[in-house]
Amino acid sequence: MIDVIVARALHVLAVVIWIGGVSMATTVVLSAVRRGDFGENRWLAFQAIQRRFVWQARTAVIVVAATGIYMTARLDLWSRFQSAGFWWMHAMVCVWLLFAIILFVADPLARRRRRGHHTPASARPENDFGRMQRIHWILLVLSLITVFGAVTGSQGWSVF
Repeated sequence: MIDVIVARALHVLAVVIWIGGVSMATTVVLSAVRRGDFGENRWLAFQAIQRRFVWQARTAVIVVAATGIYMTARLDLWSRFQSAGFWWMHAMVCVWLLFAIILFVADPLARRRRRGHHTPASARPENDFGRMQRIHWILLVLSLITVFGAVTGSQGWSVF
């Protein structure tokens, strides 16, 4: 079962990188960018930071998917998806799917639309950053609830 131990360790490491990055972006980066701590051109500052992290996040999301599917198949855990008691399994898949769509579909489409522009389409970037931060807070809270549920649920504690 060394393969499952390694898969679980890689899974957890990738989740730490991924959700830790969401936490950092939400609580530190977006707040600093909104305040103009990185200079007047907030959009360029945000893009510089995002460009450096997006590939880490994408890689982590791919590792999470690969190790999650591997462990589910190897341990034959598919039946857990038929029980509300394993809600956290469903939550992990839903949170993963949400981020995969954002990172691999929505973000590249938005970048393509903005190509050649140094600012978002809106004339009020402070509104854009405010909306972006609110969305990040929602994603972070959903992610943290899922992580909490997965850790406690995998240890046998069930709220149902």
